[in-house]
Amino acid sequence: MLGVLIALMTLPQNGILRNPEDGSLIISPFMDSIVPIMMILFLVPALVYGKITGSLKNSKDLGDQLGKAMSGMGTYIVIAFVAAQMIAYFNWSNLGPIVAINGAALLEKIGFTGLPLFVGFIIIAAIINFLVASQSAKWAILAPVFIPMFMLLGYDPAVTQAAYRVGDSITNPITPMLAYFAIALTFAKRFDPKMGMGTFMTSLLPFSVAFAIMWTILFAAWFLLGLPLGPGGGIFMAK
Repeated sequence: MLGVLIALMTLPQNGILRNPEDGSLIISPFMDSIVPIMMILFLVPALVYGKITGSLKNSKDLGDQLGKAMSGMGTYIVIAFVAAQMIAYFNWSNLGPIVAINGAALLEKIGFTGLPLFVGFIIIAAIINFLVASQSAKWAILAPVFIPMFMLLGYDPAVTQAAYRVGDSITNPITPMLAYFAIALTFAKRFDPKMGMGTFMTSLLPFSVAFAIMWTILFAAWFLLGLPLGPGGGIFMAK
């Protein structure tokens, strides 16, 4: 029901959540209010479910459930805090723009651009997965350098993020740093009690290789064909 209500406010060209000037959704009240909209979409069904099942009898039960949900975010909050400090130091020192400008000049000078450049970026993102598994934390570290660097070479931020998502997905199954790695290993032990971390990673390695091949081929095809990556996002910067 909530989804239908939001659709009625966004899909029509004159929807109240569209930009009143040009009817766009990219820069609009809808995008400005996406956080409370997502909260409502998850909160309302959860409250209805809790009342029907009897798991939410009062506000104290709601507080307890919210506390349990947030308790699992401790590791992420610590990683995000460290990443935020690094970004703050990057902004304060101007190291990000310096690296981006000099890196772009170097890449252009040696002719390392186009598809080989993004394949290299995919490999970098895949390797960093073994050190930092949190997708948002890695992006917070890499984005301030690589997005402006590739923009100076004429590439849209959308294609940089697409390449990052490919690299991130390749080694996720085999990195012990992933938050869900221990959970997956525990389930694997139910079928093979002798399963250890090394055996588990070896068993998942063929999947990572398959992901690397297929995702890179898909990205290469998308890149070479110049297909759009989403609303307002393409391969090259708009001139």
